[in-house]
Amino acid sequence: MLADTGAARLLFDPGAFSQGYETLEGLDAVLITHQHFDHLDVEKLPALLERNPGAELVVDPGTAEQLREHDIAHTVREPGETFTVGGASIEVVGHDHAVIHPDIPRIRNNGYLLDGTVLHPGDAFTVPERTPDVLLLPTAAPWLKVSEAVDYLRAVAPPLAVPIHEAVLANPELHYGMFRNLAPQGTEVRVAPRGEGFAT
Repeated sequence: MLADTGAARLLFDPGAFSQGYETLEGLDAVLITHQHFDHLDVEKLPALLERNPGAELVVDPGTAEQLREHDIAHTVREPGETFTVGGASIEVVGHDHAVIHPDIPRIRNNGYLLDGTVLHPGDAFTVPERTPDVLLLPTAAPWLKVSEAVDYLRAVAPPLAVPIHEAVLANPELHYGMFRNLAPQGTEVRVAPRGEGFAT
């Protein structure tokens, strides 16, 4: 997902299911929440970074190990850190990926809170200390039940929720409708057009 704050252009999780990001230019940072292939495409990433030589690649410690194997320069950030990219302030939240199954080891996961207003949680249900204006809401995944996503939406209770992480669904509108019907009072659910940026 592309976020443009007016002060910074940030690309989140350019993975195997993402489309149209390969030709982007003018990025200030590429932020990776974790190492799974649907969030990180190590084959396409070098060309993207070459098109954006000023962009900082920000990752969690687990992803860093994978990038070192491919000799891709990066910066490691961990929960509790706050840093600035372009004119944007980014706070790292969370710690671990949601449980997929007890037999599958959990990996690290960074959520990113952009300018204190937009939260990309990655593959986790981290409830921030303060309510963001916009929650990028995970919609479907092997680790996710829609009831858990609704509970997360209610726990965060943002003014606006934008569903993400829907590529595994044949009909994501079914989930979007549940979010709209079950959202807390005062929360709007707005679907971003696939392949388009999101302006904050």
